Amino acid sequence: MGESQLEQVGSDELFYVPASAFTALAASELSREDRALVFAAYVRINVLYSIARAWSGHPGTCLSSVDLMTWLFLHRMEGLGQGDDGCDLFFSSKGHDAPALYAVLAGLGLLDFDLLHRLRRVDGLAGHPHVETPFIQANTGSLGMGISKAKGMAIANRLAGKRRRIYVLTGDGELQEGQIWESLGSAVEGKLDEITVIVDHNKIQSDTWVEEVAPLGDLETKFAAFGWRVERCDGHDFTAIDEALERLDAVAGIPKVLIADTVKGKGISFMEGPTALAADDLYLFHSGAPNEAQYERGSAELFEAARSVLTRTSLGELPLDTGRRPPRKPVLAVERLVDAYSRALVAQAEKRPEIVVLDADLVKDCGLLEFRKRYPDRFLECGIAEQDMVSQAGGLARRGLIPVAHSFACFLSTRPNEQIYNNASEGTKVIYVGSLTGLLPGGPGHSHQSVRDISALAAIPNLVLLEPTSESEVEAVLAFCLDDTDESSYIRLVSLGWPLPFAMPTVERLTSGQGTQVRPGTDVLMIGAGPWLLSNAWHAAETLEKAHGVGVGVVALPFLNRVDQVWLGDLVSGARRVITLDNHYVDGGQGQMLASALAELGASVPVTRVGVDALPVCGTNDEVLAHHRLDVEGLVERVQQLL
Repeated sequence: MGESQLEQVGSDELFYVPASAFTALAASELSREDRALVFAAYVRINVLYSIARAWSGHPGTCLSSVDLMTWLFLHRMEGLGQGDDGCDLFFSSKGHDAPALYAVLAGLGLLDFDLLHRLRRVDGLAGHPHVETPFIQANTGSLGMGISKAKGMAIANRLAGKRRRIYVLTGDGELQEGQIWESLGSAVEGKLDEITVIVDHNKIQSDTWVEEVAPLGDLETKFAAFGWRVERCDGHDFTAIDEALERLDAVAGIPKVLIADTVKGKGISFMEGPTALAADDLYLFHSGAPNEAQYERGSAELFEAARSVLTRTSLGELPLDTGRRPPRKPVLAVERLVDAYSRALVAQAEKRPEIVVLDADLVKDCGLLEFRKRYPDRFLECGIAEQDMVSQAGGLARRGLIPVAHSFACFLSTRPNEQIYNNASEGTKVIYVGSLTGLLPGGPGHSHQSVRDISALAAIPNLVLLEPTSESEVEAVLAFCLDDTDESSYIRLVSLGWPLPFAMPTVERLTSGQGTQVRPGTDVLMIGAGPWLLSNAWHAAETLEKAHGVGVGVVALPFLNRVDQVWLGDLVSGARRVITLDNHYVDGGQGQMLASALAELGASVPVTRVGVDALPVCGTNDEVLAHHRLDVEGLVERVQQLL
């Protein structure tokens, strides 16, 4: 495709290098380095294509790691032709770079090439690696686990009489996770020399500089102090990569680490490192997808770079096929709970100088930019270290402050669970705020879909769990946690904007264990929390009433592990059935608490618990809801079956 063709394309048209081009490259007589240069240029084009088509992904870390993966798979790993179980092993501990790994595997014919068109789709490729995909060795996306898993694999291989090299790619921000450092000593004691860890040292974690969050110090000295053999190189120079790996391979008896200095967003000028910063000094391309203009500009740069390599190696024209990405969904008036929380937090901080905010490397996603700007002395960036953050919060609370700790719910509820329990045992007051909670968004996959946080936290004494449904209820929930309880609290925030079909009554003060009926109906009562779940319940109730004359009431109950039994008894009086709804696993969710409370009341009304009943799938939001039967149609079918 020539430049003139590029100028004529529509904004939804995307371009990728087809499988046939990779086949032709493999059959060429290029040198090892030239083959790698062409291969990496092709892969970068396909990475941008996949992420753009999915409207979701992590372009920065994919582009920084492409060259490392290219050289390993083309020229270092042995036995790839023997299948997944007979070759050297590679996996990424961070997992954000999955689209790059998929593109490499597809380019080598190790993965069905057509799957590149189905990134972050049900029955396609997961947003973070899942072992169901060929040549994926470990589920990742939850950081810090990779070296430990590699040790287990190495020991298992030895017990089976196999000696295969294992390459583990980590991020540099990931090195803030304590498990990384816990894993190093025993690898030396076990003489696990088949393990080579490669640090994708692009200097940026999520949205900001590693050095500005939690400096890593002298990495070479730190790894060497544990007894590891260390090399360092330019992670975009194939000769340097190969020479460094050769030196590591020559050393026997100890595990190895290669610190590869890379550039986040490598290959697209406006995505690269320091040039890709917003006015607030946040890196712009850690997660998300390029918009139409960014895709056109970025792909043009990648095409130009690829053509330059092809011209120099006499391989001819750049082969490109076309695809289209789904159109953007129309912008609707939606409830944005994280934005509402951001406003409510700043408003409360104006009145309460004792509020101190802690963040685990998610300042933008958790809605903390305005607080950080207004109150920098009361803002603590703790990095990718949730246990450390929660224990710091405990120390602040012991000295009379009100700490509010933030992360994604999937990490905040589980990784520092012991630390949260320890804080509770001290009788202090800490507020925990977990965003990105529940099934949606469905693109990142189950490492980020927090559907077990209620069960992980509900039994901790003196910890009340709450989930708002609307922006106005966010304010009431935060006010309750600050003013109306002496307990610690955990606020569960759906990050996805969602339109509510009903007007949520404004509730200035919550009453512990009580909720609000947002749709009348006495035949069936649906009880739950959160915007998309209650929106779907409301639409299902409308459908059931019109089709079957069934009066279905919908109740928003923000309390997840507390219920006022008198209020609950009055609520269900006269109902033919109660259906509890959980944006969570059925086991351990709010519904289990409600069913137990109704049993204790001796209520005769039958209760059905509805929620997530299997490992969440990765896909578009509509696909994920339909798969788990939590969309409107699925809820209607469930109620019809019950009645």
